[in-house]
Amino acid sequence: MDWWAVIVAIILGLVEGATEFAPVSSTGHMILVDDMILKSKKLFSEPVANTFKVVIQLGSILAVVIVFKQRIFSLLGFGKRTAPYEEGNGSLKLRHIVVGLLPAVVLGFLFEDYIDEHLFSVPTVLIGLVVGAFLMIAADRFAPVLPKTETVDHISYRQAFLIGLFQCLALWPGFSRSGSSISGGVLLGMSHRAAADFTFIMAVPIMAGASALSLIKNWSYFTMDALPFFVAGFISAFVFALLSIRFFLALINKVKLVPFAIYRIVLAGIIYIFFL
Repeated sequence: MDWWAVIVAIILGLVEGATEFAPVSSTGHMILVDDMILKSKKLFSEPVANTFKVVIQLGSILAVVIVFKQRIFSLLGFGKRTAPYEEGNGSLKLRHIVVGLLPAVVLGFLFEDYIDEHLFSVPTVLIGLVVGAFLMIAADRFAPVLPKTETVDHISYRQAFLIGLFQCLALWPGFSRSGSSISGGVLLGMSHRAAADFTFIMAVPIMAGASALSLIKNWSYFTMDALPFFVAGFISAFVFALLSIRFFLALINKVKLVPFAIYRIVLAGIIYIFFL
């Protein structure tokens, strides 16, 4: 293990942390950085590199848990029903999260092999980036002028389920879990902030579960040589995800989704020019 490997780990952790929960597609960004740095330098075998991606995703998940720790504790039956950045009466329940997760869990289970074999390519990610961007623009364009659901505490089970259906779009790489879910929430009459809060909280169990299964399968790649690489990436992803989430939640009701959609289209153009 050399210092270049650690620097690469920090860069990849930065990309993962800064983009995992913003509606810009972390997959699209990882393609750029992965091809430019990781694969070109051939620091590790492909299985080790794939395990590393799971590790840095766990860093991002930990950041969400920290930001929403009071909310998550209350959902699990511990502490007061309040959240650090939200106003409301604490009516969000664990059942809302379960209802929202069901569609993506079922479809992901049924089509996991097909998705892994056929959809993880640069062209499919480009499609996801562009189509997802137009969905976000449409969400801002057709959103109710006065949202019916100002905070996540007022979300209905119907809204939770329909947002879960929108989240299924993210099974197509490049669509972005947060981009599709927040867009769905806004179209359903939620404020951008309420839709973002529900999306981030809902992401914790599904991402943590998928990451845990991947780690179990790839535990043998946690060698002493690779450990500094993993640790540096995990810490980097955690720190930058923490900053990104706080920044995004503070601005989302003001800037809405269109600026992120434009960024996605520009990113798709860059990937097309340099990688196709």
